[in-house]
Amino acid sequence: MHVDVTGSGPDIVLLHGWAMHGGVFTPLVERLQDRFRLHVVDLPGHGGSRACDIPLTLPDSATAIARVVPEDALWCGWSLGGLVALYAASHGTSMRSLAMLCASPCFVRKEDWRWGMSPEIFRDFATGLRDDWRGTLDRFLALEAFGSEHAKEELRHLRNAVLARGEPAARVLADGLQLLETSDLRGDLPSLTIPSTWIAGRRDRLVDPRAMEEAASLAPNTRFSTIDHAGHAPFLTHADAVIGALQPLLHPSE
Repeated sequence: MHVDVTGSGPDIVLLHGWAMHGGVFTPLVERLQDRFRLHVVDLPGHGGSRACDIPLTLPDSATAIARVVPEDALWCGWSLGGLVALYAASHGTSMRSLAMLCASPCFVRKEDWRWGMSPEIFRDFATGLRDDWRGTLDRFLALEAFGSEHAKEELRHLRNAVLARGEPAARVLADGLQLLETSDLRGDLPSLTIPSTWIAGRRDRLVDPRAMEEAASLAPNTRFSTIDHAGHAPFLTHADAVIGALQPLLHPSE
């Protein structure tokens, strides 16, 4: 498991989204490293963790990360990383607090969950991975950037970052999509015991802000906020706003 550690101060764990790696968090790291110690994780099969033999499942990923980061840390998960962080928080992993960044406990629409994405979208991406994984990955990145006030800039950042640490394995990409399609952690929310903050991009086309607001309402001791004009990756174009939304967890005594 590859983890970049930088800075000094209270500990923060950063978990990236599907097909990415920890390097995508550079705008946040640059702003926080003078005051915090950042543990920037590459999830199993991604980036510097491509060669590790840890399966890309929620239990295996959460357990492996918990072994290599401090116990009293804020875990901040973006998109797929949010699922991993939420699973860890609700299954006994010791952490100080949880930040869900454009992440949902259930990404797919269900009869009792109307704000999720259509399951057909995930199936189309899964089919596309078999036929043209590069083209499919680029379509997913475009969907992540779509809606943002700075969509072109965000898409450029994502395209530059996605292969910066090597090509992700097609098997890992498929496993990640399956996690996004099949995971449903809503039942864990009422028993969440740590403070959490849920940060949505108002223009996010992958994770509807209304899904995040509804999820936050199911858990105790939560805050919910939206970042205007931001899409699915607000830390790329609205990093200061993301840090502002994190303030209650970064400085809980203030």
